Amino acid sequence: MLRNGLEPWHLLIVAIVVILLFGSKKLPDTARALGKSLRILKSETKAMKDEAGDDKAGPGPGVVRAGEPAAAHDRGPAAH
Repeated sequence: MLRNGLEPWHLLIVAIVVILLFGSKKLPDTARALGKSLRILKSETKAMKDEAGDDKAGPGPGVVRAGEPAAAHDRGPAAH
């Protein structure tokens, strides 16, 4: 059965079951919410990718990397 993968009539049965379970009135709202969620996911992954690219250039001033003592970065006027 699973050897041949999905065939068109499998997708038709799934579509009919979804329509019966959720009703035709809720499907557009569900599709809209799914599209909005996918857009948010795409923008967040792009932001993470951009942030990862910025990390390769090195941290900005005041950024403490993991494993480094914070005291080495927090030298104020009294510490000198």
